[in-house]
Amino acid sequence: MASAVVLLAQGGQEVVEGSAAHASFDPLLPGLIVLLPLIGFLVNGALALSHAKKSADAVRVGEEYDPHTGSGGGRDLTHTLPSWIGPGVMLGAFILVLANFARMFGADLHDPVVLEYWTWMATGTLEVSVSLQLDPLSMIMMLVITGVGFLIHVFSVGYMKDDVGYPRYFAYLNLFVFFMLVLVMGANLPLLFVGWEGVGLCSYLLIGFWFGDREKSDAGKKAFIVNRIGDFGFLIAMFLLFTVFGTLDFVAINAGAEASLVYGGAMVTAITLFMLLGASGKSAQIPLYVWLPDAMAGPTPVSALIHAATMVTAGVYLVARTSVLFALSPVGSVTVAGIGAATALFAATIALVQTDIKKVLAYSTVSQLGYMFLGVGVGAYAAGVFHLMTHAFFKALLFLGSGAVIHSMHHAYHATHSHEDAQDMRNMGGLRRYMPWTALFMWIATLAIAGIWPFAGFFSKDEIIWYAGASAVGPFAPLYTVFWVVALAAAMLTAFYMTRMMVMTFHGANRTGEEERGHLHEAPLTMTVPLSILAFLSIFGGWINVPEKIRTSFLGGGGALPMSEWLHDWLDPVVHAAVVVREEALVAAGALAGQEHHYGFLEHAPVGGGELTWALISTLLAAAVVAGTFILGARWAIRPAKESAPLAGVKKLLYDKWYVDEFYDAVVVKPILGTSRFLWRWIDRGIDFVVGGVGGVTKGVGWVGSLVQTGSVNVYAFVLTAGVLVILWFTRF
Repeated sequence: MASAVVLLAQGGQEVVEGSAAHASFDPLLPGLIVLLPLIGFLVNGALALSHAKKSADAVRVGEEYDPHTGSGGGRDLTHTLPSWIGPGVMLGAFILVLANFARMFGADLHDPVVLEYWTWMATGTLEVSVSLQLDPLSMIMMLVITGVGFLIHVFSVGYMKDDVGYPRYFAYLNLFVFFMLVLVMGANLPLLFVGWEGVGLCSYLLIGFWFGDREKSDAGKKAFIVNRIGDFGFLIAMFLLFTVFGTLDFVAINAGAEASLVYGGAMVTAITLFMLLGASGKSAQIPLYVWLPDAMAGPTPVSALIHAATMVTAGVYLVARTSVLFALSPVGSVTVAGIGAATALFAATIALVQTDIKKVLAYSTVSQLGYMFLGVGVGAYAAGVFHLMTHAFFKALLFLGSGAVIHSMHHAYHATHSHEDAQDMRNMGGLRRYMPWTALFMWIATLAIAGIWPFAGFFSKDEIIWYAGASAVGPFAPLYTVFWVVALAAAMLTAFYMTRMMVMTFHGANRTGEEERGHLHEAPLTMTVPLSILAFLSIFGGWINVPEKIRTSFLGGGGALPMSEWLHDWLDPVVHAAVVVREEALVAAGALAGQEHHYGFLEHAPVGGGELTWALISTLLAAAVVAGTFILGARWAIRPAKESAPLAGVKKLLYDKWYVDEFYDAVVVKPILGTSRFLWRWIDRGIDFVVGGVGGVTKGVGWVGSLVQTGSVNVYAFVLTAGVLVILWFTRF
């Protein structure tokens, strides 16, 4: 094991897939990027065990162990070291990723660099190695995971400092990042699946972190179980892929996809649909989205890490990583796009009336993930990954900003209200006077997610909406037109419910109460500094990928922004085969005859016009909704939660989430529980009775036999003599 760790840290044997293309990119300690969070988990885990032992020892002698008041009045090491170890390993990993990104940025990389360390499984024709794959897609994901992850770790130092499970929290957080890096750096599907299941385990541990509360532990179990449904589809997809290719390595699958699979054939359609089931579970899409809103039961920084920047984007990453398979399956692609569009609109309607600030952001996350699925579904793979990246910035900012609000509200409501009251926006109002920086940062994120120029979300989300309209060619053209309309409607709803959240939280009259108002305060620096960095990224993070026409019209041509459409060019080596397959299929079908197009997208969408036209329309619409909601919000008569009238009609329907959970409970959960209880009561007990009866008979026979097994020679002689006499008696005739 030790030698394996050393090998992973130093770098394994490079598998050359075109040595000339690789020669200029020499990875720097890529294995150490994965190992650093694992080391953090091991050290923080040991501190957590030490803390648990001290607590148990104190209870045993009738004392109370307080880790916050160690020797000399300072904090115990179990609550001091994690503050440095947890963020420290993340900073180290991020620096290594930046170094590798700089090396790759200057390289002419057309093929992925695969580093093979050791053989994991070798049975029959299946051989799976522990290999890391470095290419533009994995590099973008690594930057997001380690960069945003580091900021969330720093924020957690201030947010979780008073929690008794502090070292355990950082141990789980580091372990989660380790598995997420395995997921995006794995060079084959089994290794990706290890990370896939690992982040599922860690999400269960983090969502149910406060497991003493039954509601929170149930939320963790719900997330774990729902994701296992999706994982069934993922496993089936892997079995089918191995049947076709005889391997599960990404390089081999992508290289041989066109030769081994028939365009639109039954096999590739089955593979992509099963893979979509797995992706829908992990990325919370219809019908498996129900776990994510309940996952807000965990600490708020967990929501920022898992539900904004990392785990929930794994499904989008999977589709982008296997894009050539989806390009070969028009049915699979249109299903991905349809699921994404439907989820974007459906989740947005639920967010309209939620009063828990984290629930609003939870359904917003589900909705934005729908946009990412729409992007990769219509073939705009780079646009989908682009929105994944910008969403990590502004949604992490929104979650951490809500954490700062909840942190302040908890201080104010510590003695007089419940935990739920501190998250209810009806109990807030006017907080910008007490938390001006948090209000500013969250407004930046709100304008970004609303798609207003020049914030990051404008460049990524609205690009996806335009691509949906520009995809209206071929046999599914009417469907893509519907997806465009649905995506536009969801965008308008997003601008409304996010502005509503900001108005209810930061503007108008304060509703916390006279006594509680004096305890409201801005978050400490460990929390506000990460917010400020994420705010900067939420403003400028989208400028790395500006379409040429928008760049020329709004930003003054080449000198204003030299990195026009950089991300599309950066990701082209990964998705090039997929976009070419899509375009060739449309050309062969005559769908693009006589029309200007590029990579299968119309230069002027039938319903959206050109990119410049759409950019103007979308930002004006979003700005109008934000401004209108803000003006109307100033007139809302909002009452504290305890004084609010019960909802009715459509508002109640939306507040109760269209009763989907109740439907699942009636159709799935209760029948399974009823069947299980029946089997336990009648079948299992019947089996126990039969098995117990057989055992009882055997025991009785043994007991009778034991009566004559006395060990006395005289008794044995007597029994023998008696037996002989009995035999002689019956044979005398």
